[in-house]
Amino acid sequence: MGDALDWNAGTIAEFRANQGRVGGTFEGAPMVLLHHRGRTSGREYVTPMMYLPHDTSPDIIYVFATKGGAPTNPDWYRNVAALGDGSVERGTETYMVTVRELNGAERDRVYAEQARRYPGFAEYERQTAGVRTIPVLELRRA
Repeated sequence: MGDALDWNAGTIAEFRANQGRVGGTFEGAPMVLLHHRGRTSGREYVTPMMYLPHDTSPDIIYVFATKGGAPTNPDWYRNVAALGDGSVERGTETYMVTVRELNGAERDRVYAEQARRYPGFAEYERQTAGVRTIPVLELRRA
């Protein structure tokens, strides 16, 4: 757990120091910092993640609860899904968002596009096949 927290802290600092860009594994990938509250603790968290922009609306992005292909959903997903809102830092801008989970063909279409652009997402889906369906969330500017 400590390594993940250290990685997150480093990524968050790099994101903020470079107007929303980071290097390493995520160099060139669209990144966002998702701010959310713990569903039981009420504590504030910030989680860096890749996103997929909507085809036509700049006010909508999609995020993916992959947890690196782990068999369980990440805590950030459970927090955001339970509360239905949060905020994001995207580039140098911070704004509130509403959250909607995608299902069925809509979810599959959006996930497939992310996996096409970033093949690691196809691997995450392969690793979770038969265990869980990776949630896809729409974050819409409030």
